[in-house]
Amino acid sequence: MIFKAVGDHKPYPDHGLVTTRDWSHLPPRQIRLDQLTTVRAQLDLRGLLTDDSTFYGDLFAHVVAWRGELYLEDGLQRALRAALQQRVIIHARVLELG
Repeated sequence: MIFKAVGDHKPYPDHGLVTTRDWSHLPPRQIRLDQLTTVRAQLDLRGLLTDDSTFYGDLFAHVVAWRGELYLEDGLQRALRAALQQRVIIHARVLELG
């Protein structure tokens, strides 16, 4: 299995970070794919396979740490591309919620 779990919603409270600029104050760090729980169960395959699917937006995935779990909020395409390239880590900005 690529991820720890596949979810279909955000189980954590709203954190107010919306734009790439909001997330930019968090330094990226390496996260193992098998530690992540996704917050989306479906992905448009066309979006994954386009050459510029990771061109716009943040270079790093957005992860929320809450109650001992890591939730992949944004960057599912990046994570799946990493898995397809047989990489086990991605670089992500991690927001720690109390």
